[in-house]
Amino acid sequence: MTTISHPVEHDELDRMIGELEVGARAWAATTLYDRAALMIRTHTTVRDAAQEWAQTALRIKKTPPSVAGEEWLAGPYITMATLTETARTLATLAAGRGPLDDVPITAAPGGRIALQLLPVGAQEKLLLNGFSGEVWMPPGTDAEQARAAAGLAARHPDRNGGVGLVLGAGNVTLIGPLDAIYQLVAYNRVSVLKLNPTFHDLLPVYQKAFAPLIKRDLLRIINGASEIGAYITNHPDIAHVHITGSGATHDAIVWGTGPEAERRRTAHQPLLRTEITSELGGVSPIIVVPGKWSAADLRYQAENVATQKLQNCGHNCIAGQAMIMSSSWPQAEEFLDAIRRVFDRLPPREVWYPGSERRMAQAEHTYPRAERHCGRLLVKVDDSTSDELFHTEYFSPVLGYTTLPGSGIDFLRAAIGFANERLTGTLGASILVAPRDRRKMGPGFTEALAELRYGTIGVNCWSATGYLAPALPWGAFPGNAIDDVGSGIGFVHNTRLIANPERVVVTGPFRPFPRSWFGGESSMAPPLPYLVTSKANTSSAKALTHYAAHPGWGSIPQVFKSILAP
Repeated sequence: MTTISHPVEHDELDRMIGELEVGARAWAATTLYDRAALMIRTHTTVRDAAQEWAQTALRIKKTPPSVAGEEWLAGPYITMATLTETARTLATLAAGRGPLDDVPITAAPGGRIALQLLPVGAQEKLLLNGFSGEVWMPPGTDAEQARAAAGLAARHPDRNGGVGLVLGAGNVTLIGPLDAIYQLVAYNRVSVLKLNPTFHDLLPVYQKAFAPLIKRDLLRIINGASEIGAYITNHPDIAHVHITGSGATHDAIVWGTGPEAERRRTAHQPLLRTEITSELGGVSPIIVVPGKWSAADLRYQAENVATQKLQNCGHNCIAGQAMIMSSSWPQAEEFLDAIRRVFDRLPPREVWYPGSERRMAQAEHTYPRAERHCGRLLVKVDDSTSDELFHTEYFSPVLGYTTLPGSGIDFLRAAIGFANERLTGTLGASILVAPRDRRKMGPGFTEALAELRYGTIGVNCWSATGYLAPALPWGAFPGNAIDDVGSGIGFVHNTRLIANPERVVVTGPFRPFPRSWFGGESSMAPPLPYLVTSKANTSSAKALTHYAAHPGWGSIPQVFKSILAP
């Protein structure tokens, strides 16, 4: 085993890839039970490194203390939860059962089936009370086919998937490691994980956290400039590349740059000779279905929208950017005022991701009448302005809004058509709709969802809620290709190892308890603790991380205590 903590040279990379090839052969001889045990050992080392992981991320991002929970949730918490669920799936396969054998399967619109993945078990039903998560399969896939295909390459553990390259994201600390683990479990593929330069200082933390995988020659984690990434990408012994990043970076890898790149694209002769999968972001819509909302509803949903935009200072591929409202909604201006108040009262936050200040300046130049709220932009986009916001991912605290006529199901269908046709990307979309208004639409509401072409749809919750649930696949709506890659190709997370999912639908309560009961919802969920306005943001994230580290009934009271009495 070679452990490298400095920028690497080509001969070191060659030696590293050679060690991984040995590890790949050994992995092909490793039983599913032993693979499950390795996931549990890695869970332990992640647990031991959790404090250092979160603190290092907070320092890198200069995250305000009021939202420090972001780095616990989107770091060690989800990583440990993923390792636990992955171990469970591998043990299930080892016992001769299928990962979906215990999953209820129901009908979904358009000849689809829906796999009911959340909540599962008594603890999840308590912790996720009021939430549900389901995976819709493509039309024509039946329950027997879905169950038979689940497991992916873990159903054939003796097949050697070779060595892959994972180009890690630079905005969320769990992305790179979990992408590498998914390659290992879903495709029997070991990986070189090249860190984004923003996370240079996390290398020693990752080496501790993922030591069991490194010791088994299943993973190598490196820093390095773009030249290092280019060398590995085109290395003859690399069988696959996975990237989380921008479409421009993806295209530079696949086609190169300059006039030659356009020639290759036209001739469909990619520079990259290996398969590539990707998660590349886009412009995510927030569709607001008009209704009669109380003052409390307006405040709470304004906090929901603000979180979708401002979590991680807006440096998220899934950040809400284009809010679509009804021009016929009498409360539209009240709702905008509520959002303005949230933007104004939140403490200032530094725009830390490289290039984001330039993107904000671009938005200010394009929209000189944009409202400025404590370093955040609120932009009205209509026929008198540019539509740049609809097809440019600003990756910064810029929220746009536009209006369409109509109400009820007619408005929803118009907004869905607008999102599909006018906005760039298909990664995630959110819909806000009061229970009464949803009931009025009847089955038409779910049928309309079938027309919304996004990989994850959040109903009354941020679509990124699906990212917090390891069992749910995460990726763009299927159908992209390398010459028109959109929001990417393929899925990650997906601890049930579902083959060829179409989309995920996550539903949450419109109102927190106890207002939820008065509004016709049976949810007992408190206000969402991950909201950027929540006083429980940090305490609840730490308690959930403790629960992920020590899953069981004994850890649950502290979770509720942290939320209800932060």
